[in-house]
Amino acid sequence: MKVWVKLLIGSMLGMVLGWFLPSVYPGGLTVLPWLQDVAIRIGRYTVVPILFFSLTIGVYELRRDGGFWPLVLRTFLVMAGSSALLITGGILAVLVFPPPRIPILVEEQLTEVSLETLESIQALFPPNMFSALVSDGVYLFPVYVCAFFLGIGLSYDRRYTKSVITLVDSFSRIFYHIGSFFSEILGLIMIVLSAYWAVSYKEAVAGEGFQNMMILLGALSFVLICIVMPLLLCLLKAEMKPLRVVYGVLGPALAGFFSGDLNFSLPVLLRHSKENLGVRRRVNAVALSLFSTFGRSGSAMVAAVAFIVIIKSYSSLEILPVHLVSVGLRIFLISFFLARHPGDGAYTALAVLCLNYGHGYEGGYLLLKPLAFYLIAVGTLLDTLITAFAVYALDEMSGLREKGRPRHFI
Repeated sequence: MKVWVKLLIGSMLGMVLGWFLPSVYPGGLTVLPWLQDVAIRIGRYTVVPILFFSLTIGVYELRRDGGFWPLVLRTFLVMAGSSALLITGGILAVLVFPPPRIPILVEEQLTEVSLETLESIQALFPPNMFSALVSDGVYLFPVYVCAFFLGIGLSYDRRYTKSVITLVDSFSRIFYHIGSFFSEILGLIMIVLSAYWAVSYKEAVAGEGFQNMMILLGALSFVLICIVMPLLLCLLKAEMKPLRVVYGVLGPALAGFFSGDLNFSLPVLLRHSKENLGVRRRVNAVALSLFSTFGRSGSAMVAAVAFIVIIKSYSSLEILPVHLVSVGLRIFLISFFLARHPGDGAYTALAVLCLNYGHGYEGGYLLLKPLAFYLIAVGTLLDTLITAFAVYALDEMSGLREKGRPRHFI
């Protein structure tokens, strides 16, 4: 059975369980958050060793062939382009198809939300280099920095580093196969995650004013995934048909949507990119690491749409173009600083945007707290799929992508 089918079956079973659980067994709601936390931990279990060793050998191989910095440059260009495209498209969509105003009921105290930029920079260089590997699976950028320097060090002199290169390459392959095992059992884990998601969804739709916004975000995501991104791949003249690319990453899409955690979906995405899309390990590891750190364009788009809805709900005044440009530029910058928030990127981006924008909108993000789970789910879904499309496109540009056929997809 294909991985995405296992994840889909697990998701459907969990949705049914979560929908009827409150009425059948109310006591189950108390243990469900604990189970959800355990499920996320299992999904993150292999992410650090897989990406550390794969990125280390990827940096070494790209530097050996002279392709490292060109790949990094192309990755950041694609990253900036995708963020600008999605944010602009999201703002235009909510202006053309504005949902009804959401209810203005703020009962909670305004809390300070920060991107912790200074702390994030400081954490990149801990007093002990090896302590960067002792990660909780949340903030992975220090792990990537450590892998980068180790990959550079392997280029020192092959007479001395040959055995270490072989060892790192072996560890990369070993942990990749361990991660493959975990991706095969994720169908069971998805039961818990989708049940927790269904409970949150049932509570959200019980209130008034959020359904239309949920439909707007869902429709916008569908257009981006099934129309806009495939059209861009057609312009690239990719060898694989664009809709086959969508089919090839259905597994990571389901994992990202129901978990709401980008780091949870990274091992699944790494495997699907290699075995379904034919992306080579070196490009896969480097591009995926950069996108998971800086390329949160999906979460940024969701935050931009939500903020425009908040403005329209607060005020009846017309939103001027200068305000739209200001919102777009702010959220564009925020999208590059969400590395510490793999599990709540869209809602954190919205909160930071509200607090930073001011003008009486500081507490606006509290209006959408009942919908936070959905904003995070859609944002993570888009982050995951945009990363998959980008990694595939970057490897296609290199001209050395491995060929794959849909019947061989996992």
